[in-house]
Amino acid sequence: MREHATKSQIVRLTGDFTQSIRDPLWRDIPLSTGFKNLFSSEPMQKLSRIKQLGPAHLLYPGAVHTRLDHSLGVFHATRLIVLSLLTDLSKTDREAFFTQAGIQAILAAAMLHDLGHFPYAHALKDVVSREHESLGAEMIANHSGLRSIIEKQLGTSVDAVCQIIDPTLPCDDDEIRFFRTILSGTLDPDKLDYLSRDALFCGIPYGMQDASYIIRHLFVTGRNVLAIPLDAIGSVEHLLFAKYSMYRNVYWHPTTRGATAMIKKAVHLAMRDGLFAESDLYDLDDESFAVLFSRFGDSEASTLFARVRNNDLLVPLATVPFLADHTYHQRIYREPEERELLEQSVHASLAMRYPDIAEHEVIVDIPEDLSFESDIPIVLQDASIRSFSEVDELFSPQVVKAFTASLRKIRLYLPDHIEPNHALLALTEQLEQHHG
Repeated sequence: MREHATKSQIVRLTGDFTQSIRDPLWRDIPLSTGFKNLFSSEPMQKLSRIKQLGPAHLLYPGAVHTRLDHSLGVFHATRLIVLSLLTDLSKTDREAFFTQAGIQAILAAAMLHDLGHFPYAHALKDVVSREHESLGAEMIANHSGLRSIIEKQLGTSVDAVCQIIDPTLPCDDDEIRFFRTILSGTLDPDKLDYLSRDALFCGIPYGMQDASYIIRHLFVTGRNVLAIPLDAIGSVEHLLFAKYSMYRNVYWHPTTRGATAMIKKAVHLAMRDGLFAESDLYDLDDESFAVLFSRFGDSEASTLFARVRNNDLLVPLATVPFLADHTYHQRIYREPEERELLEQSVHASLAMRYPDIAEHEVIVDIPEDLSFESDIPIVLQDASIRSFSEVDELFSPQVVKAFTASLRKIRLYLPDHIEPNHALLALTEQLEQHHG
């Protein structure tokens, strides 16, 4: 990747993109022939059969958009960011360190970044051992059709694409390491698309981003670091507020969390009982995932999954704060076995009053740790660079911690005939037996 990018790269990023796809969020998304073929490939089209928000459509019926929609949007936002950065660099005396092969690699990585997703992959993080980035990079490297498009039609390296997607892969190329920061950061194209897209399809205003403003203000510093000027810091604040609002109202809404917890429990039970292995999940889409569970007859796993499919959800009948400095709270969050023991103890307590309650109908849900911090550098008027936390008075460490604490709750999901006071008593009695 030694051919330095010039203004000709800007021309290629516009002139070569003569085809387009209509998108409800971005409107027309231009594609070159090579990227149109990448989009149309079988691995990419599988993403059209995986809902972006899993079971959130049970709460927001419009939330049936897919991983494919989102992947196309991330590709488009990435292209706009690269165009903006190249335009900015062309106005300076600095030599642009982007290469044509590198640009093609970041665009391909943006389109393919979710290729390793299977249904409910984010929710199953503590059930499966592989990260979706690692799975995606492995799929790209081993798929002859994708390799052919990337190498022959896009003129870039499969290794570079995989290194951008999977940050655990070794990489000594400064350009590729920089592109990693574009694809995964505070103001990355992933967030610019999913926050706005999810808000649009849920029919709520909270997540919408002023993407064009953000993209216009991104630039590369003399140290080849992506940054924004101080006068655009409000865009970072807005994104962090939007992220909080979307988690509060969509991603971690009690209904969404309940449906997700039921699916996670179903997968755990099925794997525990030897009905399938973790690797059996990797090639599934929403349809084949449902077919898989339909084969398990009247098993607990099949029963739980069928209830989610029919919107017959367990309900949150007891909620207590998650205490991050409480040793036992951390154990039941980090160790699924400990959480299962807690569920068994709560079930035993409730069964004395409700003998008909099944053990698999008692589910304790704890959301993962979540940060509302930003790592993007801020360029001051004197050209000095400071971290976001140094110059932003609103998102102080205390505020960030309070945001996370307000969202993380220990919730007990049960059949709706259980009295809430009995549910709360059963949960708190078990929690109080373990002191921080």
